[in-house]
Amino acid sequence: MKKIIGITTDIKNEKLLTTGLDNIKSIVKSGAVPVVLPNLDDEDSINQLAELIDGLLVTGGGDIDPTLFGEEPHPNLGEICPDRDRFEMLLITKLLELDKPILAICRGCQILNLATGGDMHQDIYAQSQRPLLQHYQKAPRTHTSHYIDVTENSFYQKIVQATRFKVNSYHHQAVRKIGDGFEVCAKSSDGIIEAFESKKHRFVIGIQWHPENLFQNEDIFSLILFKYFVYSIDN
Repeated sequence: MKKIIGITTDIKNEKLLTTGLDNIKSIVKSGAVPVVLPNLDDEDSINQLAELIDGLLVTGGGDIDPTLFGEEPHPNLGEICPDRDRFEMLLITKLLELDKPILAICRGCQILNLATGGDMHQDIYAQSQRPLLQHYQKAPRTHTSHYIDVTENSFYQKIVQATRFKVNSYHHQAVRKIGDGFEVCAKSSDGIIEAFESKKHRFVIGIQWHPENLFQNEDIFSLILFKYFVYSIDN
């Protein structure tokens, strides 16, 4: 029987749940059954969802409420969705307790980091002390725009069997202080954290780019990542 992967969703105009079709296609093509999740506010229901699914894909989206990590809104903060923030924080916490696989993408990696005690830049261009690359590319989502350097001997490096390759990029927020039990496993050349991994769980990885879009273009590193994510459920 195929495994079930929960996929988190955004809320548009406070009334419409959305997720990119590439999120769904990537899970299907990796051999699992995708289930699109609502942003529930009842903790018992969230715990039940966590028990039902075999793994969790935490997807990209808008900005995150800075009060979750003790800051007030920066002028460059974009639209936030508090209901989504709360749901994902609770669901991630439960999945970590159950040691079920989590793949967290872009906004997803930021909320994963917050759920484990880390923090983040509200706007990398305003809050960084050094010159930065273009991290919100002006190109199709299947285009790889800048390189990342993968940490030697990290879990992620062992999965992809590479230490440097190109990724796409669509963000102005980014992970800053890493959460408890996690380690950085990839950075861009300007020092922005591009990926981090749990040292306590069988598969929990946060990545700043969008492999679900690159997957559709048969990018080898994206194919490997998603397939290992599904494979890790039973291993």
